[in-house]
Amino acid sequence: MSEASGKTTVVIRVDPDRPDPEAIARAAAVIRSGGLVAFPTETVYGLGANALDAEAARGIYIAKGRDPSDPCIVHIAHLRDLERVAAVRPRAIATLAGAWWPGPLSLVLPRAPGVPDVVTAGQPTVAVRMPDHPVALALIRAAGVPIAAPSANLFTHTSPTTAEHVLADLAGRIDLLLDAGPTKVGVESTILDLTRTPPVLLRPGGIPLEWLRGLLGEVVVGGHGGTVAPGMMAKHYAPRAEVIFVSGPREQALRELEDHARRLLAAGKRIGLLLPEGELAEIEAPGTLRYSLGRADDLAEAARRLFAGLRWLEQQGAEAILARDLGEEGLGLAIRDRLTRAAGRGNGK
Repeated sequence: MSEASGKTTVVIRVDPDRPDPEAIARAAAVIRSGGLVAFPTETVYGLGANALDAEAARGIYIAKGRDPSDPCIVHIAHLRDLERVAAVRPRAIATLAGAWWPGPLSLVLPRAPGVPDVVTAGQPTVAVRMPDHPVALALIRAAGVPIAAPSANLFTHTSPTTAEHVLADLAGRIDLLLDAGPTKVGVESTILDLTRTPPVLLRPGGIPLEWLRGLLGEVVVGGHGGTVAPGMMAKHYAPRAEVIFVSGPREQALRELEDHARRLLAAGKRIGLLLPEGELAEIEAPGTLRYSLGRADDLAEAARRLFAGLRWLEQQGAEAILARDLGEEGLGLAIRDRLTRAAGRGNGK
């Protein structure tokens, strides 16, 4: 158990592949009673409440310190449950769900009347997904209700990919945490708006843009005007340290990062480097903290390690964290989005 602000957070360790039915039943009872449960998905840990209960969903915003203008994603466990939260089922849903549900894809749809305003930030749309994690699916099924769940962290802080990350932010603020070890994808779901034609990519994530275009044809990269989706604020996913994120060709970016590191070290700052394994040794700046994202050609590993690296460097006392752009192909676009927003330069800023 963990305590902070008066509430006791119960922590239950569960097998990620075969969760104990009693543990799931206990967590589901918390959801049905209007409480808050943090649970693993394939992307990051989510903070869940009954999506059809306005007071329960409001508790998410209180626990996280979340801005009420930032909507939640609603999680379902069966395609037949979609009609409980979405009023219209566009033709593309069958194609997308057949390919990537369960999976890291959230679809923005017209919302059903039963979804309270607090979940959608007052918008006429709702983002829905079916998570690809046995614990998450078991919890939703046992609760018998759709579960609204943003990431289980303090608002705008780096997203949690382990139970330890959740407790660091929310111990004493939530009722129960299902600990199933580290998540597999490491960055949040892709958010695709199906209320517009052609569909609009609002947030890159675990399903790459190329995959969407390969299945649907035209997909517009957007986010300015129209629907507001989770994770679209200019500053988001941010550690307490300053994040310096540079783009450009690899060699140019590394030299620029080295210049930043030397300047900050000379000013007495504690510096962290967040780079692929082979590149860490190329930065000549003695005394820097270093966290490897894995091989430069393995973007899936980089995505898995991204948030853990930001948090580790923060915990080691880094005052500035230096990282470079890994490109826009595959998961590179999602990694770029997270680091751009961590640096406070999202939405073109």
